[in-house]
Parts: sequence; structure tokens; C-alpha cells
Amino acid sequence: MPSSAAVQDDPARLLASVIDGLQHKYSRLQSISADFLQTYVGGDGRVIAERGRVLLKRPGKARWDYIEPEKKVFVSDGRVIFFYVSGEREALRSSVRESRDPQIPFLFLLGRGDLRRDFSRIEITNEAPSERGGLVLLLFPRKAPDEFKQLLAEVNPSTFSVTRLVIFKRNGARMSFSLSNVRENQAAPDDQFTFKPPPGVTIRPGS
Repeated sequence: MPSSAAVQDDPARLLASVIDGLQHKYSRLQSISADFLQTYVGGDGRVIAERGRVLLKRPGKARWDYIEPEKKVFVSDGRVIFFYVSGEREALRSSVRESRDPQIPFLFLLGRGDLRRDFSRIEITNEAPSERGGLVLLLFPRKAPDEFKQLLAEVNPSTFSVTRLVIFKRNGARMSFSLSNVRENQAAPDDQFTFKPPPGVTIRPGS
């Protein structure tokens, strides 16, 4: 078996080791929670930053509670997605299968798919990681909504934890999610993934 140093010195071995480590780690996790910083950079250079807390649970359940600059929630039971901005009179409902929301690619973190099957190419980039010792991967999905071009994932090669995910769109925009205070296999009751509209709020189909 090659030593850790030998793997580090061989990009092909390092990439194979990281892919295997990611697949092994996330296919066995039951839930993940973390604080997130979401940054949208438009094709025109416009920047929007938002913060909140995310909770993911196998199989395919997700809850994103946005705190700043405005309160809103994105919640899915694995089949249906609800999106609601605090104070509005309507909430949006859509199917996960038809969704183009940028939060959806995060579901691969719970082993929803197979990295080698779902991505036509995965490569190590020269981009400087945001955290010391991190490794930045570029992933090209075989099947994705039309506007999703590729994904960038920053990984800790020692723990195989994903600390940042960037979604590149074909229109030149990109959406970045940076994770902190990550907790694995934290209790995640199913009612966390059920949307209960506030009084007076109606639900309509999302676009």
C-alpha cells in the first residue's frame, strides 16, 4: 500500500484517494448540519451574500434557514421543495425532480449518488484553497439542469470533509457555499423537513 507521502506526490493517486474517501465518508453519514455563507456573483459582477444554517438528512432531505440579510427558508422532504421569505403572503412549492435551485447539488454530500458515475470528469485544480491544507476539485456533471455547468468542491484531504462548494452557471454567474461549524450525524427529526406555512400564507407552484 503506498505511503501517505507517495500519494500526496502523485496527483492521480491523490485524486483517486480523495474520490474514494469522499464516497466512503458521505455514503455512510445520516445527517450533516453547518453554518453557511452563500455568495452569489452575477455575470455582471453583482455580489449578494447571505448567511444561515443548513441541515441535511438521508435520504435527500434538506433545510436551509437563512438569517441574514433577510429571513427565509428552503425546505425539502426529498420529494417536494418549499421556499418562503419571512413576511410574504405566498410560499412557493416545486418538485425536487424539476428543481433548478442551487441547493440541490448539496444532496450528493449524503451519498445520494456515485461520484464516478454522476460526474464525467473530476480533476484537481490549481486554485488556492480557502483553508490551509485544502484541496480544490472541479467536477463536471453528466446530467444537470441546463444552467449548471460545473461544480467546484474544496475538500480536506485528511478528513474528506467538504468545506466549500461553488456552482458555475452557463450564463457566467456562480453561487458559492462555504461551510463552518460542521456537525455530522446530529439528531435531525423528520418534522424539520416539513413546511408549515404561517397563518394567512398561501402556497403556489414555483416556476
